[in-house]
Amino acid sequence: MDLRERFKEELKTAMKAKEAEKVSTLRMIGAKLKDLDIGARPKGIEQVGEEEIIAMLKGMIKSRRESMEMYQQANRSDLADKEESEIVVIETFLPAQLDDAGIAKAVDEAMAQTGAASVKDMGKVMAFLKENYGAVIDFSKVNPLVKAKLS
Repeated sequence: MDLRERFKEELKTAMKAKEAEKVSTLRMIGAKLKDLDIGARPKGIEQVGEEEIIAMLKGMIKSRRESMEMYQQANRSDLADKEESEIVVIETFLPAQLDDAGIAKAVDEAMAQTGAASVKDMGKVMAFLKENYGAVIDFSKVNPLVKAKLS
């Protein structure tokens, strides 16, 4: 079942179970996805692919994490909790992310494959990781690790 079908099924299930927060988050995902599809139409693409949907979901999570931090700094735990619950719902649609050991192994593999030896080669390593591990790796954890290993 592709992601679009999963969104629809989860929305139906949440509506039947009267889970208001989950319904709201799923509708938000649906609206963002529709915007993405509309933006792709001038390029001759009717519906964006899974990779673009995953990138969209990661972007949504990133923005919610930033909002959550701001709310916590402003002592607005109610809004921070709402953002966190939205993150939990969105993350259910992402592929399983690599843990720290898996990320380290992927970085080592990327360095070996690209022959990276200095910080100048960081772009090659990041490009390799994006191409081979793009959907299952958290690049906010990768960047400092690659810098440290290449220094």
